[in-house]
Amino acid sequence: MSPAETVGRIYQLFGQGDVAGILAHIADDVEWEYGGASTDVPWLQPRRGRDSVAGFFTALHALEFHRFVPTHILSEGDLVISLVDLEITVKETGRRFVEIDEAHIWYFNAEGLVRRFRHRADTHMQHLATRG
Repeated sequence: MSPAETVGRIYQLFGQGDVAGILAHIADDVEWEYGGASTDVPWLQPRRGRDSVAGFFTALHALEFHRFVPTHILSEGDLVISLVDLEITVKETGRRFVEIDEAHIWYFNAEGLVRRFRHRADTHMQHLATRG
């Protein structure tokens, strides 16, 4: 699969709740939420290594997804950028947030596995949604 096809497959697996299937596309030494400072938003924490990325999916249990729609997947070489529209409620607070064109940045290694990933999102809006 090309990197763009792999990202499409990862989104398909996400929709099916198949975390093990997603992790099969992640490199052992992946940098997840690379290049940014840690936030207090549980699902936007920097993580290193495939086993740590499983914690990202565990953190998502705090959310109720109403909409998660990848609208564009753009690719060049080992880089894929996707835009995603989403609408989510934080279960604990009942607060909803909407992201239009949230950017997901994916880098792949020579084996076709994700080696770096990050969300480019409105972290302040997501932070506020975690606060009652």
